[in-house]
This record gives sequence, C-alpha cells and structure tokens, in this order.
Amino acid sequence: MTVRVALVTGALGGLGTAICKALANDGFTVVANCLPGDADREGWLAAREAEGHAMHTLEADVTDYAACAAMVEQIEKDIGPVAVLVNNAGIIRDKFFAKMEKAQWDAVLSTNLDSLFNVTHHVSPRMAERGWGRIINISSVNGVRGQAGQTNYSAAKAGCLGFTKALAQELCSKGVTVNAIAPGYIGTEMVMGIRPDILEAIIDAVPMKRLGKPEEIGALCSYLASELAGYMTGATLNINGGMHMG
Repeated sequence: MTVRVALVTGALGGLGTAICKALANDGFTVVANCLPGDADREGWLAAREAEGHAMHTLEADVTDYAACAAMVEQIEKDIGPVAVLVNNAGIIRDKFFAKMEKAQWDAVLSTNLDSLFNVTHHVSPRMAERGWGRIINISSVNGVRGQAGQTNYSAAKAGCLGFTKALAQELCSKGVTVNAIAPGYIGTEMVMGIRPDILEAIIDAVPMKRLGKPEEIGALCSYLASELAGYMTGATLNINGGMHMG
C-alpha cells in the first residue's frame, strides 16, 4: 500500500495539532514540522501516540530555504512522497505601523509569507510530476479584511491569498489543487490564555459570539485534502463566525 504523506508546517501549536490529527484520522502519515530545538517536540509526539496517532516530527526553520529543501528530501527518502502540504507556520509581532520596527516587519513577512515559497517550491513540482497533490495555505480573516496594529501580519496573510490563486492557475492541469483557509479567532491554548476582559471583547466582536474550534479548521483541511475536493482550487474559504463575508 502506498504511503500517503501529509506535511504540516508550524505543527505543534493548537491549530497545527488539530490539523495533524484530522489528517491522521483520514489515513495520512503525518509529518509535523517544528523549529529546531523545539522543547515541546517529544512531549507533543508522546501526546499524539497516547491518542492513537503515530506521527513523525522534523525540525526545520521555514524561513530557511536550504533547510526546507533538506526537510523535504528527508521526508521523500525516509517516509514517502508528500501528497498534502499544509502551510500553517505563522507568528505575530503586533504594533501600530508608526511604531513598528523593521525587525518586526521582516520577522512576520519571512515566517508567514516567505515560508510559502521556501517549502512549496520543493514540494509542488514533485506533486505535479506524480499527477496528484493538495496544497493548503492557512491565511487569516485579517489577511482578507485588514486589522489595525497588524500591517505586517495582514500584508503577509493577504500575500498568502495571492500566492494561492496564482499557483492554483499554474498547477490546476496537473492534478494539484491549491486552496487557502482564512480563519477568524480560534480557541487555541494561546488565545484562551489572553486576559479575560480582552478575550471577552474579542468574542463579543464575533457575530456568532464564540471562538472557532481548532477541530473545525482541521475538518476543513481534511476536506480540502480529500479526493472529493478535487474540483476546488484557487479558493479562499472563510471560517470566521461571520466576522467577514466575501
């Protein structure tokens, strides 16, 4: 039986974990990418194993093109061809633009946008050669609508949408789909740790009056990675509780 490999970048956080679990439930062999020296790596693997999921982790800084090349080579050599790529890695460095430092701009653009090139460039040609592949890019509601205090993040996540639509046009005749998911505020452990009054204000701004569940994003990835999603490409799927409709 052919091994179906799914590579998820920035996989050890709440959203990445939910995506990994959803794809594992679909029968994919999941490779979870994390930063070199990530202290959570062994504990994360143990937790997944306790849940019944045997996953792999590979360290690579997604801002480093050569490191991404080495990661993909190792996966293809030791585990199997990458059939699904979820570009999930992302950071925030929020500050109003007038006070934003160049390093904060560069860090967010490098991790959230340059990483799409750094990883996908090594995966998409192989998918095209094999005649099947799924590329799923995690954007954000703030990449669709913009957000004060996040010019760097909004620019990167908007760039993700342009990247998705352009690459989809290049690969649509090769059996490879490229789609984007634009989540709103999701109840990850990081978000739930926000000061209660601020969290309450965030929830109050969501028309559905609740945070999204990481599992809801995982389920959407599951669909986009499936055979049944083969006629959808270049799409942006908004999943934000009604914060933005487009």
